[in-house]
Parts: sequence; C-alpha cells; structure tokens
Amino acid sequence: MKIGDHEWRLDSIGPHIWRGSMETGQLLALSRAVKEEGGQLVALWGSDDRHLNGGFGIHVALLTGLGLAWVSCVLPAEAPAYPDLAHIFPQADRMQRAAFDLLGITATDAVDERKWLRHNAWAASEFPLRKDFSSLAARRSPLPEADAYPFIYVQGDGVHEIAVGPIHAGTIEPGHFRFSIIGDRILKLEARLGYAHKGIEKRFEGMELATGARLAGRVSGDSHSAYAWAYCMAVEMATASTVPERALWLRALFLEIERIANHLGDLGYLGNDVALAFGFMQFWRLKEDWLRMSIKLFGHRYLFDCITPGGVATDIDAAGCAELDALACRIEAEIRELKIIYDEHATLQDRFADTGICKPELAAQLGLTGLAGRASAQTWDVRTQFPQVPYDRLDVNMATQRRGDVLARAEVRFAEVYESLRLIRDILKRLPAGGIHAPLQPAQAACEGLGWVEGWRGEVVVAVRIAADGTLDRVHPHDPSWQNWPLVEMGVLGNIVPDFPLINKSFNLSYSGPDL
Repeated sequence: MKIGDHEWRLDSIGPHIWRGSMETGQLLALSRAVKEEGGQLVALWGSDDRHLNGGFGIHVALLTGLGLAWVSCVLPAEAPAYPDLAHIFPQADRMQRAAFDLLGITATDAVDERKWLRHNAWAASEFPLRKDFSSLAARRSPLPEADAYPFIYVQGDGVHEIAVGPIHAGTIEPGHFRFSIIGDRILKLEARLGYAHKGIEKRFEGMELATGARLAGRVSGDSHSAYAWAYCMAVEMATASTVPERALWLRALFLEIERIANHLGDLGYLGNDVALAFGFMQFWRLKEDWLRMSIKLFGHRYLFDCITPGGVATDIDAAGCAELDALACRIEAEIRELKIIYDEHATLQDRFADTGICKPELAAQLGLTGLAGRASAQTWDVRTQFPQVPYDRLDVNMATQRRGDVLARAEVRFAEVYESLRLIRDILKRLPAGGIHAPLQPAQAACEGLGWVEGWRGEVVVAVRIAADGTLDRVHPHDPSWQNWPLVEMGVLGNIVPDFPLINKSFNLSYSGPDL
C-alpha cells in the first residue's frame, strides 16, 4: 500500500480495507504520511493480548486515499506504552485517554493525561478491559463524590462559569458542559462525557457471534443498522463467510431507512430550537409515519435485529416494496414543501446562518467527520469513495457544503434525505432474488475482521477478534462522535449561550455511543 512516497507493508483483507503490523516508530511515520496526504485518524483502541503473545496491543484505523488502513503494534506486558499520536491527529486525545483508563496503555509524551472514562467507577489501579480484571474491583472503587475532574479554567475580569449537566431534562444521555463566558458570549466550552459508561466492550468477551450481533446493534440505538452491519461485516471477514447478494441489498435498504428516520427527527428538533414548533411537529409526524412503516414491514420501529451474521433476518415482498415506494414518494413531496418554509422563514434563517461555524481548515485539522464534516467541506463518504456491495452499483451522490454553520448542517440533512429516498426506490427496483441468509463458516483458529459503514452520523467502525473456540475475544465498536465532540466545543466559541442547544443539536452527537 503506497502512501506518499513510501510503500507500506499492508495487505488487502477486503474491499478498501488494508491490514498490517509494525513497530511503534513506524506507526508514527505512517501517521505523518497519512496526515500529509490529507487522510485522517478514524479510530484508536487497545487490547490485552497477554493470553496470545505475552503483551498488549495498540490499534489504529487510518483513512487514506486508498481506503482504511488498520494497523497494530505489539506492546510489552510490563508498562505498555506507545508514542503520542494527538500531536499529529488531535482527535486521538480522548481515544488515548480512554485506552489508558480501560487497559493501562500509556501514550508517551501526551499533553493531556487526564482520565476520560473513569468516573471513579473503578480504582485508578484497575483496568477493566484487562483479562484478569475482576468485577469485585468496582466494588472497591472510591466514592463518586471524590471524582474531581480537572477542568481547564479561564481567568480574567468579567469571566464567569456556567455548569450544565450532567443530568438534563428529558431522556437524553448525561453529559457535563462547563462554559466560560463574558456576558452571554462563550469564551470556552469543555465537555465531560462518559457518565453512561456501560462496559460494552467487556460485555462482548466470551459471547457467541450471534449474541454479539444483538449487542453491537445496541451500542447506539439510533444507529442500530450501521453498528449491526459493521459488526457482521467484521465477523464475516474473519470467518471468510459469504453473504447472499439479496441480503446485502437489504442491509443497504435498512441503513438508508435509518438515515432518513434520524434526519427527519433532527430537522424537526432544529426547527423547535428556534421556536418554530410547526417545523418540529411536521417533521416528527413524518418520522412517525416512517417508523410505523418500519415496524409493519420489518417488525421493529428502529429495525433492531434485522441484520444478523450471514445475512438478514427479514425480507420484503412485492406488496411491501410498493408500500414503501409509495410512502417514500409522499414523504419526499412533503419534505420539499417544508424545505420551502424553512428557507423562507426569516427568524430560522437568521438563527441558523453564521451560527456554530466550523471552518473547513479547522475541520480538516481536527478530523471532523460524517455529515458535520461534509457541511464543512470534508468530502468523505464511505458509500461514495469506498463502496461495499451494493453501494458500488448505486452511484451515491455526496451532499456537501462549505460554510460549516448550523444552516450548512441542516442543508446537508435535507440533501441526504432526498438522496436516501432516491436510493431506497432504486434498491427496491433492483433488489436481486435469492436467499437472505447463509450460515457462517466455523472459525478453525483465532481470526479477526473489521467492518466499516457510513452511518447517518458518520463512519462506524467495528473491529472483531474471534477466539479459537468460536467466541468473541475482543470487540471494539467506534462511533464518529469521538472525533466530532471537540468540534462542538470549538464551534460554539464567540456564540451566545442560548445558541448552544441549537449548535449542539445541529451535530446531534452520541453521549454514550461506544461508552464515550
């Protein structure tokens, strides 16, 4: 695999996915080469491999012009450490801190060594993703009130702090936001997440592959299809299993249904945040119609457990295709009318435009991804540039903007809804005949695989290692919110405090995702 002027020893293990191992010094050089080429860090995670090779591992997924490079480094069992990558890819900072909290793997010379996931749910000397971690360790943890997180303070005349959360109104996940302000202008925002750490990665250990698919789909409930597909893709890669073609097309159908449902809800919430209750009610009426269609045709409003290892669990007949096509046409017509209302509503446009700006240069520097990235001229979409079946035959049109404000993120959502509706109609017309499930090939030895799917927020990556007995040994699910939360903190600077809910909703990131 050639990146820059150097040929790296990485092997193709699937369409647009490359795999390799190297020393930590080489990892630094590869990271610099990827950054210079315009690529990004997608994910970073660790593993306890002492039962395999006597040490630990650090793993990165790097986005390059040729696809995704999945690279691992072996670390010593005693004092495992690797060079800091955050000076090359700033989005690595919180991932590195999480890797230490969970495994005790240190990023050498890192600027920020504060804890991230450890809210005193376990002692500082305990690392829950190590194989020898005991659940009894959590019972010995310090009291929650002793969890003093060292926020960065802004000092000066007239500077005040506003602390919001971690408990919020409604049913959203907990997150703490510390605002430093002068008047009502935001000087600094620092988020503290990880309150809802659920131990998902630990829970995967020892699971059967089919059970793991159910858990993977529940990593982030609004992205069930994306996570389930990425997990199944990884398992199928690891076991060299073949999926029926009709099942792959149905997976794409489910993914686009999920994308539309979330965009409809967000467009309604964005209207609500500028006091346009009409927009909120109309978009959520359409979302409810969409969800009711999902449960009628596929058995679940959010398509839970429709994607399974080896294929899918449900099919659609000719009558269902006709019903879905008709609903897609009706919803598209209504959305176009609502788009005109949003475009002509002076207050909405005034609140959306030039609010929460993430300029393209900053977005590229900090690794903004997904729909928020595309609203800031970051032209990455796995469905377009690195398509899996059936996207390699669907000719997806990527929606982009350059302004990087709330309005641009809303415009990308509108464009992606139209495109997903078009894709759904195209999938229904071209849906191949045949079976929808094939049994997995049994794992003859320890094996690994990686899934990479463009969810509605952005790239979802799931890495899987299967033990020789066929159970899950290590699973790492990665949410694009890891990269994007720091951009929310940057995007609010200079804006007024009352605009924060609007800016935050325009990104609509996961608070827990894979245990953010």
